[in-house]
Amino acid sequence: MPVDGAAGGGCLGSFMRLKQQHPHLQLIISIGGGAASQHFPQVAASAATRDHFGKSVRGLVDATGFNGIDIDWEHPSDPEQGRNFLALLAAIRIHLPDERYLLTAALPAGRWALQNIDLYKAQDYLDLINLMAYDFHGSWSQKSGHHAQLYPGNMPDAANGSAAVDYVVSTGFPASKILLGVPVYGRSFLNSRGPGHPYQGCGGEEGTFEYKLLPRPGTQEVVDTTTISASCYGGDGGWVSYDNPQTVRMKADYCRQRRLGGLFYWTGTADAPGPRSLISAGFKALHDA
Repeated sequence: MPVDGAAGGGCLGSFMRLKQQHPHLQLIISIGGGAASQHFPQVAASAATRDHFGKSVRGLVDATGFNGIDIDWEHPSDPEQGRNFLALLAAIRIHLPDERYLLTAALPAGRWALQNIDLYKAQDYLDLINLMAYDFHGSWSQKSGHHAQLYPGNMPDAANGSAAVDYVVSTGFPASKILLGVPVYGRSFLNSRGPGHPYQGCGGEEGTFEYKLLPRPGTQEVVDTTTISASCYGGDGGWVSYDNPQTVRMKADYCRQRRLGGLFYWTGTADAPGPRSLISAGFKALHDA
């Protein structure tokens, strides 16, 4: 899909035209993410600001013709913020009633963050949770590791997607409302022999390579069927952890077995064309079986 510059409305304008051409598409606007999450604590802290936010997002959704919004607050950092998060969702639902609009939330795939939110109550407001089952390791880690592994493998304490799903479901949140996140990028660890080993710096842009640039030139791709992860070793990226079509198909099978809502991808523009497309692999695995 071509994305125009500012003069053409940018990404938002492109998606608005796409919605007009294909009215059956379900499109939502994601608000927040990363540094853009810094305003959520203040917005969610009072009834007045929550209501104002709800009115604002209703205006945005109606102006664009989209189907709803995604709240990407990364992340409520204590129980009070967790309660305010639920209050914010409740305020949004007043202005975006569930019989007409979609409301989703992107949440980290870790108990350290999820424990601050009453997920059982959250199901009353949310259509879906986008469970960000990636960035388990990166430039902030003391040792290298798979950044989107589904299982811990021989490192039982390692963060993994399945453990996050187990925790969310254990709270009473419906499995059918969980989308498992797939990264469309890899994380690089220079001078590392692989997961659990020391490294010296990171390659790529801020330690990452877009998936369409992987595996790196001159390297061989390896799939670990124990953790459900792919990687390549050597070249300018050192050891790079990522997903490939084979691991995405395995994750899709996992979603079917656990009766999850499906997969989501961050971000689509970094996907590879043709037979190496992650999005295509996941779609076929979810729908062709």
